[in-house]
Amino acid sequence: MRIDVFTIFPEMVREFADRALLGKAQASGALDIRVHDLRMATTDVHRSVDDAPFGGGAGMVLMAEPLFAAVEAIDPPRPLLYLGPAGRRFDQAGAHDLASGQGFSLLCGRYEGVDERVREHLVDGELSIGDYVLGGGEVAARVVLEAVGRLVPGVMGNDASGADESFSEGLLEYPHYTRPAEFRGWEVPEVLRSGDHGRVARWRRAQSLARTLRERPDLIAARGGLSDEERRLLEEMGQAEYPGTSPEDPSQESSAP
Repeated sequence: MRIDVFTIFPEMVREFADRALLGKAQASGALDIRVHDLRMATTDVHRSVDDAPFGGGAGMVLMAEPLFAAVEAIDPPRPLLYLGPAGRRFDQAGAHDLASGQGFSLLCGRYEGVDERVREHLVDGELSIGDYVLGGGEVAARVVLEAVGRLVPGVMGNDASGADESFSEGLLEYPHYTRPAEFRGWEVPEVLRSGDHGRVARWRRAQSLARTLRERPDLIAARGGLSDEERRLLEEMGQAEYPGTSPEDPSQESSAP
């Protein structure tokens, strides 16, 4: 998969992309991450990419001309997504969608944003990683690269890892333990040491449901509440004390029209 990133601070993205899992994926050929300096297409001696906004106001705006020129010179893979606050909220489902394609590109904003003609006529869409303000799109680009890159087949050592983690089914992941089996009086649950894979799977499923109910009930509501089977599993595994495990619980009605 090829991913192109356009930014005025290429080293902020390139250094991140060349390390750890993403760096290994590039070395193996599973990922091809190309970072481009938006200043490469400027024509003035100062390599200017921003200017004051028409109508006045604080801050500077990235100009249309150098951004169009930089993208057109590269002809990057599409969709080209602008990282900005008005975009669709990036989540695990969005990461899977991007990972299932042949490639995509990211445009990092800076200052007060980009000339509106870039949003209207150059990019194919907009992504936001959350409702807060950043100095630019570089940090957001790193988030997208990490979230999407690890889902591309061949990037992680075990391709099943991406399917068995938080948000993969709209749930948080179950607890994990490793050696030693006892630490300061705290023991690893017996079921995980039983060797019974069926029991382990059911315990993990119940723990995932219970943790999500406790920490992120909004995710349960977004799934339409708990199914009868899930409620029975929680009761069977001794997790019935958490909100939403009984049919009459009000949290089960939160997703109703």
